[in-house]
Amino acid sequence: GQVVYSIAEETESGASVGNIAKDLGIDAATLSARKFRMITGSSKQYFNINASTGALSVNEPIDREQLCELKSACLLNYELVLENPLELYRMEFKVLDINDNSPSFPLSEYHINVPEFLSPGARFTLPNAQDLDEGTNSVQNYTLSPDEHFHLEMQTRGDGSKYPELVLKKALDREQQATHRLVLTAKDGGDPPKSSDVPVIVTVLDTNDNAPEFEHSVYRASILENSPSGTLVVQVHAADLDEGPNGEVRYSFSNTTSADLQRTFSIHPQTGEVTVNGVLAVQRPLLEMLIEARDNGAFGMSSTAKLLVEITDVNNHGPEITITSLSSPIPEDAVPGTVIALLSIMDKDPGENGKVTCQIPDNLPFQLKPSLESYYSLVTSGLLDRELISGYNITITATDLGSPPITTQKSLWVQISDVNDNPPVFSADTFDVFVEENNPLGAFLYQVSASDPDIGENGRVSYMLRNSTVAGSALASLLSVSLSNGSIYAKCAFDFEQLRSFYFQVEAKDNGSPSLSAAITVNVYISDQNDNAPAILYPTSQNGSIAVEVVPRLADEDYLVTKVVADDEDNAENAWLSYHLAHSSDSTLFRLAPHSGELRTTRSMRSTDFLKHKVVVVVRDHGDPPLSSTVTVGILLADTLPQALPDFDDSGEPPPLLNATNIYLIVSLACVSCIFAAFLLFLAIVRL
Repeated sequence: GQVVYSIAEETESGASVGNIAKDLGIDAATLSARKFRMITGSSKQYFNINASTGALSVNEPIDREQLCELKSACLLNYELVLENPLELYRMEFKVLDINDNSPSFPLSEYHINVPEFLSPGARFTLPNAQDLDEGTNSVQNYTLSPDEHFHLEMQTRGDGSKYPELVLKKALDREQQATHRLVLTAKDGGDPPKSSDVPVIVTVLDTNDNAPEFEHSVYRASILENSPSGTLVVQVHAADLDEGPNGEVRYSFSNTTSADLQRTFSIHPQTGEVTVNGVLAVQRPLLEMLIEARDNGAFGMSSTAKLLVEITDVNNHGPEITITSLSSPIPEDAVPGTVIALLSIMDKDPGENGKVTCQIPDNLPFQLKPSLESYYSLVTSGLLDRELISGYNITITATDLGSPPITTQKSLWVQISDVNDNPPVFSADTFDVFVEENNPLGAFLYQVSASDPDIGENGRVSYMLRNSTVAGSALASLLSVSLSNGSIYAKCAFDFEQLRSFYFQVEAKDNGSPSLSAAITVNVYISDQNDNAPAILYPTSQNGSIAVEVVPRLADEDYLVTKVVADDEDNAENAWLSYHLAHSSDSTLFRLAPHSGELRTTRSMRSTDFLKHKVVVVVRDHGDPPLSSTVTVGILLADTLPQALPDFDDSGEPPPLLNATNIYLIVSLACVSCIFAAFLLFLAIVRL
């Protein structure tokens, strides 16, 4: 036979299920004697039989969901075996479900991603809850926590099963609410009902519908001018309400920012740090840049902010000296106040760092005068003299007012040009020139030289003789002077006996305009040469005859016969004369004083002495070589002067047969005779 029992799950141990002996019609007293036993395929013994009474009770609570899982009918089959006689009975226990399990969801929370651009009416499947209970104890309905954007609808599948759906009833905006937290509740039909909640997190997927927004529309920063590369200027930040790539912001300089500023500064594309990237300058103390923030969306959106960077000046620029105009050379006669140069002195630093003071050394005849803004005029402040200083190296010192100050120097060379302000100058006021007489024509006498400290044509000196006369003759007939070098030459032979000295002036003139000149007096002293023989002044001969001196016949010893007087036009030694007897008809009778020229008798006259005597006297100078002259003196011994002087040609000596005069007379007579004879012959021929 077979018996079926129904028992609710989770029935406590010891609870009575039934009486197997009674239900099978077996004597309960015999159960023990017949060695009853229960056989089951289950690993657990859920039921016990009381051997005395045959009462069937729960041995261990049954968990239907664990035992039968999802089976709609949960049955436990047992076999009751009795011996003596052997009998087999089947027992079937139907485990009845009780609402002991709440619905459960497979996950602790559910995430649904919803693009924010979806329109209302969009549907999203929600998870089904599991309930191990069956029938009405299983999940019967779902509810959703209230939300303005979503509501719950139940849908039926083709097999009749139902499932919940999440329906969008209002458009989403991720930037206003990126996440919607809903609670889905599953409720069974037990009594009392049980339920289970699960969070449903709706994440609104971003659409790139928001541009990045900077924290400030204008950023301000201040930085030192000498900040090195890499110095942080400012960090900008822009937020993008979008997410993901749509909310990832990259920073850059706007295209409207000048290329120079983009090279001077750099911006980190991710962090927005603006740093120094080059050399800063303060020509524009306030730099303006536009920074762009752009997201990484498919169609990137951007916004801009203004960055104002104030460059705080550091005195890192020295003054710059520029010579805009220079007049060099300048004439040495420039009046004080003459503008020499125009200087531009600039300092790129602003403010006090850019203010400059300028000066030149005090010991120069120049000064700096402020002109227009940042301009100075270099003017003369004293007289210039090229002959003293031909040029000036002017050092211009410019110092700014920064702290510490920076000094710049620039050298300026100013050349002084020559003006014909100096006449030629001779080394002395006069020159003495000594020249020997009888000089050759064109002989070099002397060279005068004058210096002129001027240069060029102003210093080129020309020489000329000033017009004058010397001894009644024009100076130009005696001398000439070289125009270029001042050499003086003789144009004639000088004669000491006619002109012993003279003076003249040489004029030195430069070639400036107007020219300047100077003159020097040259004294010429003519030196004597022994070019003149002594001239016999007494005694003199007339018509070629010999001078005769009459001496008394009885003249005593040392009687002065005559005195030879001579003169020499030369000078000094050349005019020192000495007298000598070159010939005497009686050498014992006469003597001649060598210095005075006195001819005297050496003894008293005798009656035996010749009446006529002839003496030849030589007058000689002391030149080199010496020159001499002779005179023949006839001496007649007589007490009275005769009416006719005798001929002294014989002078006690035989006269020559022919002398020059006789030869001339003979030749003349012969010529006249020949001419007369020829004339007579001519007349005879004519008559015939």
